[in-house]
Amino acid sequence: MPSSALDNEPHHTTQTPANPSPGLSKMGLTAWIALLVLLGAELMDMIDQSVVLTALPAIQESTGAGPDTVQWLTTGYSLPIALGLITGGRLGDLYGRRKLLLIGTVVFTMASLLCGLAAGPGVLIGARGLQGLGAALMIPQILATLHVTFEGRNRSKVFGLYGAVMSLANVLGPVMGGLLTEADLFGLSWRPIFLVNVPVGLAVLLLGRRFIPESTARKADRPDLTGMALSALAIVLIVFPLSEGHLHHWPLWCFVLLAAGLLVLGVFLRQQKRKQKQGDAPLVALSLFRGRQFSGGMAAQLLHGLLCGLFFMTWTLYLQRGLGMSPFHAALAFVLLSFGELAGATIAAKSAGRFARRLPQAGVLIAIAAMACYGLQINSGPDLTLPAMTAPVVLIGFGLGMVSGPLADMSLSRVPHEDAGSASGLFNTVMHLGIALGTALTALVFFATTNGSPDAALHRDAFLTVLWWVGSLLALMWALMFFLPEQADDQAD
Repeated sequence: MPSSALDNEPHHTTQTPANPSPGLSKMGLTAWIALLVLLGAELMDMIDQSVVLTALPAIQESTGAGPDTVQWLTTGYSLPIALGLITGGRLGDLYGRRKLLLIGTVVFTMASLLCGLAAGPGVLIGARGLQGLGAALMIPQILATLHVTFEGRNRSKVFGLYGAVMSLANVLGPVMGGLLTEADLFGLSWRPIFLVNVPVGLAVLLLGRRFIPESTARKADRPDLTGMALSALAIVLIVFPLSEGHLHHWPLWCFVLLAAGLLVLGVFLRQQKRKQKQGDAPLVALSLFRGRQFSGGMAAQLLHGLLCGLFFMTWTLYLQRGLGMSPFHAALAFVLLSFGELAGATIAAKSAGRFARRLPQAGVLIAIAAMACYGLQINSGPDLTLPAMTAPVVLIGFGLGMVSGPLADMSLSRVPHEDAGSASGLFNTVMHLGIALGTALTALVFFATTNGSPDAALHRDAFLTVLWWVGSLLALMWALMFFLPEQADDQAD
């Protein structure tokens, strides 16, 4: 069996490695260097989604940013990502996935430099938005390139490593933000959290240009500009009120925007169907949803994002307000969970698809059981300590870590290579939409109970309610995974 698709190039994609060195062991080493570069780009993006959180107080103090401005330091990054993922994925299919990855890396790296040099909150928010735009071009190309480059069991290993990198980023983001800010390197305070992206981005550019193979769709049609505009408008009309609604106590305009977003989404779907009937290349290949494997995987990914958006924000508040932990000890709890995630993702990578859907389903059941034990601990009294919660917290992370990589692998494994970028953009977009929905749900299941009160008992009760919701979402996610294959694709035949 070849080590990757680079050793036996598929006939329906254009794979052109960039000047491999003669000292390489055929193409195998080139493929694995390309993998490291791709995972490095993914790590850079994932860290930047969370690294800013622990640096927010220092940013607010040095720039004079108000609470609403601070909120936009995260929203201003995530909104352009949600807007551009589908378009970025399709552009990679049409014009070259490596090309779009490198363009996105240039934009992301320059924006990171602007963030590090920003003197005021306005420039910083604008640069964060530019970072999000660069990430929207980068992210879909990573999954798509992994999909068209690696085959069979090797692809399952690679997607397992992809899940491990996502788990590692959950650890590194908040920790790096805190350490770099507190270290105050060269008197720069929080600025190194962005400036560190500059050398990493340059490394991705230099190595990516040399080692990542180019791939495109078999037939490069003109881009669907109308579809791009409609999809972007629908997403911003849906994600923006979900992100901002709880801050403004859900005024009428939030529901008006949501209704308008759903209306535009319907127009977008009709336009895509019409283009497909006319034989033109739509932005989204709706035929992908005819496959139960892709549709089930997308639904499970949406729930995955939803439960993450609901659980992690409320858990932070419970740890600090319900248990009275300091931010440092709360961060340690996240580190415990993230190391559990890393262990689960490592198991998934080593299993390399041998257990197919049974592996992520087992991970979901472990997470449900661990959350039930955690809920019993919380309910037993107000004096829960970090050492006492270590076992259930690590097991929650372990179960969740067994899900991300295999879910991405099996959801995308039967996607035609010419639609890999579009499918990758969709897969990432539903994750971001799920997180936005989960964040919005916190207003109903958590903040409605606490109602701004500092009372620790109210925060404990509210978080117990959240655990019931998260457990139910996990159970539904487990059921949706029956749409995934019962055995690995390389064993199915």
